[in-house]
Amino acid sequence: MEASILIEAIAGLVVILGLLIFIMLKPKVDLTTKKEYVTPSEPKKKTDLDSIRHVIRNRTSTKEELAEAVDMVLKYHKNIPEKLGVRINPKFDAYMEIFVTLCRHKNATKDMILKLDKELVKNNPDYKSEINDSITKGLNSRR
Repeated sequence: MEASILIEAIAGLVVILGLLIFIMLKPKVDLTTKKEYVTPSEPKKKTDLDSIRHVIRNRTSTKEELAEAVDMVLKYHKNIPEKLGVRINPKFDAYMEIFVTLCRHKNATKDMILKLDKELVKNNPDYKSEINDSITKGLNSRR
């Protein structure tokens, strides 16, 4: 009987020793330090033509947002795809919409419109008459 009690005592001590080793090796959580939350950085602006058109179409866009959209058009999309013979490229419709919408926007300034006009005509002389027609259409549709 004494041997079985001795074996049970040793087994109990081994289990307790195992638990203590497990607790000692477990990584400690420091409750005194404060957690610093990382604020997400500002998402990158989308530079595709559809996103820029969306900003210009938005009636609540500010002058700064419109100016930034015009700068993005000139930076990333200043070269209009070449004409298809005598016909204009179907992708020019997006530029035409930008001109008309920008001319009609309540927060657009003449400087924005002229800047966009001059730069696009300078980079795309084949589209000069189409660009002028688009601006004229937009200005004529203003209230």
